[in-house]
Parts: sequence; C-alpha cells; structure tokens
Amino acid sequence: MIIEKVERWLVRVPFSETINWGSGARIGTTRLICRIETDSGAVGWGETLCLIDTVPAVFDKVVAPLATGRSVAEAEAFSRHMLGAGYYHHKRAAVMAMAALEMAMWDALGQIAGLPCYMLWGGGFRSDVPAAAYTFTRDRDALAEHLGAFRDRGFETFKVKIGFDAESDIALARTARDAIGGRDLRLDVNGAWTPGTARRQLRKLAELDPAYVEQPLELDDIAGHAALRQVQSVPIALDESAYTLQDVSNIVQADAADVVLLDPHQAGGLWTTLKAAGICEARGIPVGLHSGAELAISQAAYVHLGLSVPNLSIAIDTERTYLTADIAPDTPVLERGRYLAPTAAGLGVTPDPAAIREFEVSEIAGAYLDPARPGWFPLKPAY
Repeated sequence: MIIEKVERWLVRVPFSETINWGSGARIGTTRLICRIETDSGAVGWGETLCLIDTVPAVFDKVVAPLATGRSVAEAEAFSRHMLGAGYYHHKRAAVMAMAALEMAMWDALGQIAGLPCYMLWGGGFRSDVPAAAYTFTRDRDALAEHLGAFRDRGFETFKVKIGFDAESDIALARTARDAIGGRDLRLDVNGAWTPGTARRQLRKLAELDPAYVEQPLELDDIAGHAALRQVQSVPIALDESAYTLQDVSNIVQADAADVVLLDPHQAGGLWTTLKAAGICEARGIPVGLHSGAELAISQAAYVHLGLSVPNLSIAIDTERTYLTADIAPDTPVLERGRYLAPTAAGLGVTPDPAAIREFEVSEIAGAYLDPARPGWFPLKPAY
C-alpha cells in the first residue's frame, strides 16, 4: 500500500455559459488532478479546486514528496505532516493542494479493500444524495428561465447568487420565489454586505422564507454573524468562513451559524471534512457541501460524503449543469435532482487519460476578476 508514484495535471473544462457572481466571472472550472500508484499496483485518483497559483506549487514542492513512500492508509498522518511542514501557520495556502492527494489515498485504499469509500466511513446512512440547483445571473428573466428548467428536471432545492447590489438582492430573490413556489430557496451573498446592510436586507427577505442566506458578511466576521442570528429570523449559513477544521470549531463555539457548508478541498481532505461534520453534529447543526464545479473525481467524493455523514441532511450544492464535458465516463448519476449511490470500490470513477490531455492547461484562468470590466475588482464588504 506504499505510494511509489505521484503524477498531476492541471485541467480546465469550459462552462456552457459565463458564471457571474459578486466576486467576478468564470468561463470554466480549473482543477488539479492527481494519480498515485502503490507498490502493489493499486491506483488512486484525486482532484482539487484550483483557484490560485499556490495550489500546483505546493503540490509539486511539498505534497508529492511527503506522500511518496507513505501508505495510502495514513491519511491522518499525511495531513498532520503537511501542516507540520510549516503550513500550520498558512493552512489556507496548503489545504487545496493537500486535498487532491488525500482523496487519491482514500480511492486507492477503497480499491484495495474492495469497498466504496463511504463504506470506510461508517457505511451508508442514506441511499442517495439530494442536490441543489445553482444559478449565477443578475438578469431576472434568465433567472426565472433557469429555475423553471431545474424545477422541471425534478430539483426541490434552489440556490441563487445575490450580492451584486442592494436593489437586485431583493428583486432576484422575489423572482426566484415566484419561479419555484414553496420549494427550498437558498440565497448566497458571498460576503458582500456590511452589518447594517445585512440587517436591512434580511428584514426585507424574511417574507420570502429563504431556507438560509449564505455568507452575508465578510468571512472573518464570526462575531457579526453570531449577532445577526440574534436580531432576525432568517437562518444563516457560513461557507467561506468554514474552510478549516479550526474555522468550523470557532463558528460552532460562537453560535455563528444555523448551517455550515463544508468543502473537502478547502478543508484539506475528506477525513478532515468528516471531522468537521462531527463537530457540527454534536451541536445539532446540519451541514452541506459547497460546489466549485467539481469534475468526476471530486463529484464522486461528494456523493460518498453525502451517503455516510448523518447530519449532511440538506441538498449538496452542484454546478454540474454548467460543465460542457468531464474527464471520466462514469461520473455519479444525477436523476431528478438526486445523486445515486456508487457501487464500485474506492471513489468509483475511472478518469480517461485522453480527456485529461484534451483539457490540460498550463495556468489558472482568473476566478475573481471579470475580463469584461478591466480594472474592476471585488470589495468585501461591497455595500
């Protein structure tokens, strides 16, 4: 079970349309894909979100060397070794790079054991995983059209990006409520509001009964989110504030969230995500999963988490509708807004080397700026 070989690629799969959000615009998803091979010939695949240039650099200079020669059954020790290599001071510079390799370790271990990954984490708690339809537009007509199409495909939960400006926040939310009826509505602000704006906007939005408003304030303002929960009735979800295990602990201790959205790429791995979910479970807090346009490997990992974590009881975010292609032919099946349980060992996907070569790139396309607005950059908070 000893890792003898580590390979990695940077790939970018185009979107079917430009995705707009309060922090910029994206034309595709850039991911780091890795493959490990053990001394017995077992192979594991991993994937991570690749938004900033530190990800491939840290993977090449630290992750791959520290993983080589280690057993795939040592996810905990590998993660601690990474942080001990100086990254306990710089967790957010390391977590995405760590996550790809750690995911590949679980994939290989599951295949060696002959078990799907979720069976290694306590077994199946549910038989499938509900997904939330995700929209990215400030155009009300386009929003209504997208939501109607998702509704007709069987989705029961809908997530709408707001946080563009104060007026469109309310208009987009009302358009969404009209389009989906009484189904669950999530509103994602991406930290665009000041505390005063948050109080005013949440008061207006309360009549629309959102399931939650996500990340209303700047990500470091844990105290502000705790205060928001005390002065109004709309549930608060935290995402950008909840990257690392320590972030989640601070949120729970401060009573700062009604829902916590986890992401294994931003937590540093699948095992850390399971631990973060346990912290929330102990306080009765449901968790979901953030989406950064996962390709097949990460999407499979998300489904395995959704099958096994008891308090992952709400629909997971998914951006699969916007992908024009993928790197594996056996991506988890999404039917009527629900992901079906994989049955194969490990993560249950087999990436196609030809597809990886087709979408391979040498650099990360901007994720936080908007080429259509030269000189523009996002502010947090914005208004």
